[in-house]
Amino acid sequence: MNVMKLTLMVASMGLALTAACSNNPGGASPTGATAPKPQTIEQMEEQPQGDTVSIKSEKMGRSIKAVVVVPEQYFDPDLQEEQYPVVYLLHGADGSYRDWPNKADLDDLASEYGVIIACPDGQDSWYFDSPIDPKMQFETFVTQELVNYVDSHFRTLPERKYRAITGLSMGGHGALWCAWRHTDVFGACGSMSGGVDISQFPDKWNIHKRLGAYDTNKQRWIEHSVVSLVPTLKSGAQAIIIDDGSEDFFYKVNCELHEALMKHKIKHDFTIRPGNHSWTYWVNSLDYHMLFFSKYFAE
Repeated sequence: MNVMKLTLMVASMGLALTAACSNNPGGASPTGATAPKPQTIEQMEEQPQGDTVSIKSEKMGRSIKAVVVVPEQYFDPDLQEEQYPVVYLLHGADGSYRDWPNKADLDDLASEYGVIIACPDGQDSWYFDSPIDPKMQFETFVTQELVNYVDSHFRTLPERKYRAITGLSMGGHGALWCAWRHTDVFGACGSMSGGVDISQFPDKWNIHKRLGAYDTNKQRWIEHSVVSLVPTLKSGAQAIIIDDGSEDFFYKVNCELHEALMKHKIKHDFTIRPGNHSWTYWVNSLDYHMLFFSKYFAE
């Protein structure tokens, strides 16, 4: 671990102690059940950091799965009152809640930065509430039902200041969509290779199943593209990080989003690096996002 990341983690954990609240039970296992406290480093290392949970969505009338990863220090018997920031991490189209845990070392990242990481299933929802499909209401799920579940079952810092959300491709669109429409829930947000203007891709990724055919619903498509939210933003209201690879097919729309944010004087970090629409790019990108969020949590 480099000195900068160690310093940021210690600062974040110090803030967590200062802001600790009594509504999250100390000494609980990741899912809230009372569990024996490990007494040695070896026992702590044997504790599973990741847990697959099933969350009932009242809005959709069905259960949605998620993987929640806690930092290794979550099990330290000397830190059982400690509470943690949460990073919500969204997958892309044709993916699932298992994608990020299978591709990136979330255990190490959670421990290194002293955060909880939650990876919900988003199916092919684009993370908005579909106006035509009552079973695809993922904006409500992510911003209300998932957040409430995580706060009630894990030792979180249950404030917007200590919540961040990011994702790749469809999940990049979803992270900005959910964050920008719910500034009271998320204090920081990001997008990696995000499909931030779906109106430019009317024949892709089954989006028509969520919004109706593009030809007869153009305004609906425009209104559900995250780039359309830029005029509603206030500079400095959230910490924002956006990046894309220079060979990515979403390169153009990400540059257009950056230009729109600049036009409206919305403070944000924007980076273009070599790379395409691939896990090699996203796993590397996640390191930048985690550092960015850690600095935000420590402010």
